[in-house]
Amino acid sequence: MRRALAALGGLVLALIGVFVVAQPAQAASLVEVTGFGNNPSGLRMHIFVPDNVQAKPPILVAVHYCTGSGPAFYSGSEFASLASQYGFIVIYPSATRSGQCFDVSSPQALTRNGGSDPVGIMSMVTYTEQHYNGDPSRVYVTGASSGAMMTNVLLGDYPDVFKAGAAFMGVPFGCFATTDGSSWNSQCSGGQRIYTPQQWGDMVRAAYPGYTGPRPRMQVWHGTTDTTLAYPNFGEEIKQWTNVLGVSQTPALTDTPRSGWTRTRYGSAAVAPPVEGISISGVGHSLPLAGQAAMAIEFMGLNGQGPTPRPSSSSASPRPSASSPSASPSSPGGGTGNGCTATTAVNQWQGGFVVTVRVTAGAAAINGWTVGLTLPSGATATSSWNVTRSGNSWSNVSYNGHVNAGQYTEFGIQGTGTAGTLTPTCSAS
Repeated sequence: MRRALAALGGLVLALIGVFVVAQPAQAASLVEVTGFGNNPSGLRMHIFVPDNVQAKPPILVAVHYCTGSGPAFYSGSEFASLASQYGFIVIYPSATRSGQCFDVSSPQALTRNGGSDPVGIMSMVTYTEQHYNGDPSRVYVTGASSGAMMTNVLLGDYPDVFKAGAAFMGVPFGCFATTDGSSWNSQCSGGQRIYTPQQWGDMVRAAYPGYTGPRPRMQVWHGTTDTTLAYPNFGEEIKQWTNVLGVSQTPALTDTPRSGWTRTRYGSAAVAPPVEGISISGVGHSLPLAGQAAMAIEFMGLNGQGPTPRPSSSSASPRPSASSPSASPSSPGGGTGNGCTATTAVNQWQGGFVVTVRVTAGAAAINGWTVGLTLPSGATATSSWNVTRSGNSWSNVSYNGHVNAGQYTEFGIQGTGTAGTLTPTCSAS
């Protein structure tokens, strides 16, 4: 765990300093606030209020990485500079426990008003609304690494408070959950917690039982070579939030805003869709890079465009069922075999790709599976997850062999070259 914390913090701290552009001179400064309200885990609060703050300003909570602090995230990211440009307030919480990670694991943290760090952060938001005339209808959250995990948690615990979030290198809500007092979940960090969209969505809904109001929009970012919080978590976050917001897993738009980036929008092709994912080729645990914070606040609507209406629960599409997956492969290919079906979705960029393979059980449960998948000439698999490989055969590992009737599991392959159109076969045991 000590090595993991060092990776979570050290990589982000070092690389954020390399890529973040210089901020313009600001007369306003970061100020610490004490006595801000209920704070069961002893968080510290810093706040940045720009000189040109709006009369009733939006509020952005910016949450740091492990081993970091609010002041470090203030200095090492572009959010304060953007706040000075557009007139919103930024709250920078600081974790004070050993390792300076936020609690995204305990039952208390994963329950609305349950205690721990989310309660302290909510006190900061309320304090800012009351003492700085913050607009309660325009509250947002972003974070990197541990802060990205907390972004997911806050959107799940307080959907009536946060309007949108942007998570850089995070994991889905509930992915890091533990019950033994530990704050680290190696299965999640390794990208081995693979669930259906419905299962992920149910975790979010369980945080605030009975809530039927609007849900916040979500933007997720991840580097394809992240080995600290592995890349499969990116796809799992998308599965979770498309389910929560009741939109299809099939992208409404796929484009390349920069070389090596793949952006997918779900539920709308507009600038502020319900869910947006941005995958960065060849980048590890080092986000946000320069310019990415500006894209995050554009997604949230903090860039002077005014508030963007949230999707309401009454207008959302029906939630997809675990027994009837709604996603269609972006690069179609599939085959039905003995008891199971395999389909593929390809995220392709210049010189590389990631293939997500979905294995769906037929009319009866299966207890093991093998997918036959041959990559085209010139394409080479460099890594894979949630699967074992023998030549062109890809088989289940210990924890994902059993699949109930009509449900599915997924595995991933990363490689170089062009994946093209794939035609997998599937056989169950």
